[in-house]
Amino acid sequence: MLKQLALTCAVTALGLVSGCAEPTDVQRIENVLETYDADPNGDLQGVVVMLEGEVVAERYYNASDAKTLVDVRSSGKSVTSLLFGIARDQGAIGSLDATVSEYWRETEGAPIGAVKLRDLLTMRTGLDADGDDPSSAGYEDYLDASENPRAFVLTVPVKEPAGETYRYNSLAAYTAAHVIRTATSEPIDQFAEDYLFGPMGIKDWRWMQDQVGDAKGQGNLFLSTRAFAQLGQLIADEGRHEGQQIVSKDWLGESLSSIVDIGDVDPFATEYGYYWYRRQYPFGDKSLTVYFSSGNGGNKVMVVPEAGLVVAVTSTAYGQGRGHRRTEAIFAEVVEAIAGE
Repeated sequence: MLKQLALTCAVTALGLVSGCAEPTDVQRIENVLETYDADPNGDLQGVVVMLEGEVVAERYYNASDAKTLVDVRSSGKSVTSLLFGIARDQGAIGSLDATVSEYWRETEGAPIGAVKLRDLLTMRTGLDADGDDPSSAGYEDYLDASENPRAFVLTVPVKEPAGETYRYNSLAAYTAAHVIRTATSEPIDQFAEDYLFGPMGIKDWRWMQDQVGDAKGQGNLFLSTRAFAQLGQLIADEGRHEGQQIVSKDWLGESLSSIVDIGDVDPFATEYGYYWYRRQYPFGDKSLTVYFSSGNGGNKVMVVPEAGLVVAVTSTAYGQGRGHRRTEAIFAEVVEAIAGE
């Protein structure tokens, strides 16, 4: 689907070029996506590029199509952040200085119960849970393998004071999902249907459940590439979809802000908010902020609000660092096609 007008408006609004965009601008994006037909790995699934709210290019690979659902892995954490914000907008969740146990009563007396919500949302729980360290007690594979993940969370000990050190882990987002569940009296997948996916018209999606039947707020959310892009567009549109405020502008402003400096520990981001990443990115002769979710295998939706740009990439290169590198390359080439010479 080609929308030349959208591209023209986006580029000229940025002042990146003078006059109207040439008819070949959209074709350059199409050419970028077409080159990945030759990707030898067999695990790229789809790319959707949106400008000013319109799909200007999309392409699918390796027998996937617009309806294919892909596990976007930890990008599901960013969706949990959106749901957390919706629950807070509704008044079900109050101050982020409240502790987990104030909402999830079963955690009272356990280390996780004493963690403040804002530290939960920024991966600064202080618990011995580290997604990069299989020896940590709260490592995500142990959480996934547990016959009772709710009980497992209660056993993870303190490692350091909460609120000080960023340690990427799935335990935090798993817990955040349960705060949503207890605060709203709805499982997060039902809450997502009622207040996020349903209102946005996203009908085909699936959220994997754990051994006790809870949707996994830490990941394993299956989306089409188009739906993934729609969520990015929700960010670009400050929480609105077709005139309806899905999540408040205030929540997005807070959750997308630069709260934690992670440049020393993350190769693709410099700052972290509430399960959303950000960094500055060269865009023509400007430097613009890109906000993004990130999931194992290279699953990312990347949003540059100042450029009206959303790029969603789905991939099944799980456990392969090349998946992220390929997604970064696709994004860079799309930006160059729009803002380059």
